[in-house]
Amino acid sequence: QVQLVESGGGLVQAGGSLRLSCTATGSTFLINVMGWYRQAPGKQRELVAAITRDGVANYSDSVKGRITISRDIAKNTMYLHMNSLMHEEKAVYSCTAYRLGDDFWGRGTQVTVSS
Repeated sequence: QVQLVESGGGLVQAGGSLRLSCTATGSTFLINVMGWYRQAPGKQRELVAAITRDGVANYSDSVKGRITISRDIAKNTMYLHMNSLMHEEKAVYSCTAYRLGDDFWGRGTQVTVSS
């Protein structure tokens, strides 16, 4: 089993920045892809970005150029650096990890962007 805990959410003004962290514990060996999803009120959950163990990253078109995903394998931690945040990006941001065909999820961290 893998446990994921997110941190770093909070309130930020539109145009501001936040860095989210996701720390994995448990059977972290052989975690391959990790990713960040978000779910805004009344909307479906959507992928923000994902990163492989080798550092290959993919981004949603809506965040390219403003958001960077990174990963510290030694610390079992993944980060999401978000810049130029927009009001509509208010959501619960959750991290996920894929290991040997199973996916694991954190509880999420709230990001609120004031206009």
